[in-house]
Amino acid sequence: MSSVPERSPGRLSRKEIRERLRALRREEAKKARTARRQLEQVHQHLPEKVHEVFDPLEPAFSRPTHRRFVLLALAAILTLGGRTISNLLRVLGCLAPGHASSYHRVFSRDRWAFSPLARRYVAAVLARFAPGGPIHLAGDDTVTEHPGPHVYGKGRHRDPVRSTHAYTAFRWGHKWVVLALLVPVPWATRRWALPLFVALYRPKEENQKHARRHKTPPQLLRQMLRVLMRWFPDRTFVATADGNYATHELAELAARVPRRLTLVSRFYPNANLVEPPPEYSGKGRPRIKGKDLPSPAEVVRSTEKRQTLSVAWYGGGRRRVEVVAGTGLWYKSGRPLVSLRWVFVRDLTGTHRDEYFFTTDAMMSVTMVIETYTGRWNIETTFQEIRSYLRVETTRGWSRDTVLRVGPCLFGLYTVVAWLYAELPERWTRVRVVSWPGKHDVAFSDAITAVRRWLWLEWVLSIPGHRDAFQKLAPGLQQILLNGLAPAA
Repeated sequence: MSSVPERSPGRLSRKEIRERLRALRREEAKKARTARRQLEQVHQHLPEKVHEVFDPLEPAFSRPTHRRFVLLALAAILTLGGRTISNLLRVLGCLAPGHASSYHRVFSRDRWAFSPLARRYVAAVLARFAPGGPIHLAGDDTVTEHPGPHVYGKGRHRDPVRSTHAYTAFRWGHKWVVLALLVPVPWATRRWALPLFVALYRPKEENQKHARRHKTPPQLLRQMLRVLMRWFPDRTFVATADGNYATHELAELAARVPRRLTLVSRFYPNANLVEPPPEYSGKGRPRIKGKDLPSPAEVVRSTEKRQTLSVAWYGGGRRRVEVVAGTGLWYKSGRPLVSLRWVFVRDLTGTHRDEYFFTTDAMMSVTMVIETYTGRWNIETTFQEIRSYLRVETTRGWSRDTVLRVGPCLFGLYTVVAWLYAELPERWTRVRVVSWPGKHDVAFSDAITAVRRWLWLEWVLSIPGHRDAFQKLAPGLQQILLNGLAPAA
């Protein structure tokens, strides 16, 4: 006769399993509450100027997510290596309470929308750097390399830095379309370009694969300008972009709202310019354009006497140039006419090629057209400094949410560093990475070095327990330690 087998001693009943699960959940909840309390304590010890920058962004997050977001942003400023979450947590150490996965989830899984964050960020930046008057913008794109077979949005893009007329170099990674705010700063002769909007350009093949409407970089820039005008209906904008964005579609947007938006960009020597259409005679279809006008290149060839001007040039210097200007309506089949003014520029020093510019504001002076466009070059400096000092190409996130969040946040961190540097007392802004006789301007490397030293001394090393240990060091040793913690790169 078979007997019923007895339950093994190591096997738990269902009731015991439920009780253990409840105890485990209670323990995890207790740890989470403790971590949130510690996180709040760390947040309260942040310097006042950090609160001024990041507190306007708090409504876009939940409270714990906002606290972790601020810590990761400060760690991205302080760190000297790659901008991976793991490396940022190594820099923070005990200043990042809680489990490491809670910080990884800030960008990969936490529920927060980028649009409300962008709106609050842009509003705060404009209130600080451009509270009144026209808002000067620069639009361009840059490619950041990102290896990995499963990286979201990755494609093969032309590298404009390494490419020449005879050779085209390509890079695998992300192509970001950036709209930056051009602002004069007291510590430099040239204006700084502070990123406001960042959009990921997705390759056409990927959009077709996911049944998504393809948007070109000029269309993405057009979308960002429309959003900006909708968010700030009482402001006027002057946008500049290079030749890749000199499209009829983008010029139409500025022509439809001439009192709100002015576009300045490069122009085409053989552009189709026409006169206004004649009045409708009442017979047949109404004319959509008038007589053809000579192209800009034809006007330049036929002009013997040219005006000479001294204008602000690339990099903050000045240059003597020859100019020829004209007006007309830009015609493209099936599209509305766009009224514009074009300018031909010849550098009299011979170091720069001849160029054509245009503006949708026909009343803008020739000097203003040239200086507005040459000021656009500052965004190229911003791209180079973001690569060198914020290491935007060292991120390793590959999922959709991580890619769409981490990249724009690193671009925005450039603006945060400029903002913090602008608020520092004078004794902190005297710090220079490299000094030489005649150096007057402050580079971004100087700014981020000063901000790093300030954060180490006013935040990390001023926390109770850290302060006493640091003050016991000799002054010379303190400087050596700070020089190692806060170099430019």
